Amino acid sequence: MYEQTYPTKRFQITLNFIEKHLSKSDRILDLGVDNPLSQLMRSKGFDVKNTQGEDLDNDFSALSQQEYTVLTAFEIFEHLLNPYTVLKNAKAEKIILSVPLRLWFSRAYQSKTDLRDRHYHEFESWQFDWLLEKSGYRILDRKQWAHPVGKLGFRPILRLFTPRYYMVYAEKIR
Repeated sequence: MYEQTYPTKRFQITLNFIEKHLSKSDRILDLGVDNPLSQLMRSKGFDVKNTQGEDLDNDFSALSQQEYTVLTAFEIFEHLLNPYTVLKNAKAEKIILSVPLRLWFSRAYQSKTDLRDRHYHEFESWQFDWLLEKSGYRILDRKQWAHPVGKLGFRPILRLFTPRYYMVYAEKIR
């Protein structure tokens, strides 16, 4: 298990949301490499497998080769050029996804050193809802929350009360 150096508030909110909607018998495919959150989910008794870092814009094989009933993706879809294609190729009956919201007072994140760590999308909640609905999912629960940063300034003050993260639980429409 990883040391408690991860963003505790975000992970606790996410874990509470997962525990509210999933059972320990669900088989979860978590998009992204093994990470502190997937480790935490496993430590709580969830059956979690991760993708292996493949470029999900071009390689959907993990979506068809794995056995899973739930797809999770926590701060992944903003890095994809085409999240719609990933959702359409998923065979999950249930999804729990979270994304950072577009903030009116801050530009989209773009790493200067890591080309993979860039946000192609920072959604407004209605845009993300529309993407999921168009992909064939019905949203049954939503959660937004602010995530303050430990800095001084105008934007850090706005982050105290402006929702930064958006999480949804949805089920495939039959």
